[in-house]
Amino acid sequence: TIEEAEGAEAMTAAVAEVRELVRSTLQDVRELAVELRPKALDDFGLVAALERLTSSFEEQTGISLAFQSTLGPDRLPPEVETALYRICHELLNNARKHAAPRHVEVNLKSEPAEIRMIVIDDGKGFDVNAYRAVRPETSFGLAGVTERNELVGGTFGLGSEPGKGTRGEVRIPLDRANLSEGAA
Repeated sequence: TIEEAEGAEAMTAAVAEVRELVRSTLQDVRELAVELRPKALDDFGLVAALERLTSSFEEQTGISLAFQSTLGPDRLPPEVETALYRICHELLNNARKHAAPRHVEVNLKSEPAEIRMIVIDDGKGFDVNAYRAVRPETSFGLAGVTERNELVGGTFGLGSEPGKGTRGEVRIPLDRANLSEGAA
């Protein structure tokens, strides 16, 4: 842009445009860094971070969202908290972008041998098998969810039918010795 500018006025405009692009890119990088592992995960834990994420989602999209957790005061290993947070973020993004739901539910459940997170929307749904057959290389969001689960030894199940919404379920087995009371 700057190299193609002819004259002082065009040069000034080109420099201003580049400055704005750099400022905008820096802001995007900062937001991405926060989204990858928000400070709330470190400071307050998974439940608080998900409460904040779901509240922000509801405010920004106008989509009704209910969040419930039975996790309690135990902290999960940092890699598990990060995986669950990022997975929830991705599933909410998918609902927003593709499902046009009126309502979404996020349930985080602590069970004796595992943590389960279930994200359900009442959106338009889709044929999961047909989608994966037609677009396996472009399903980055779902591939990322599956990969994050595998990194922490978990599994991901996805169910959907056209007109009937979508349900994503994450199961991460836990060795109770890896939990710590209160803060991380």
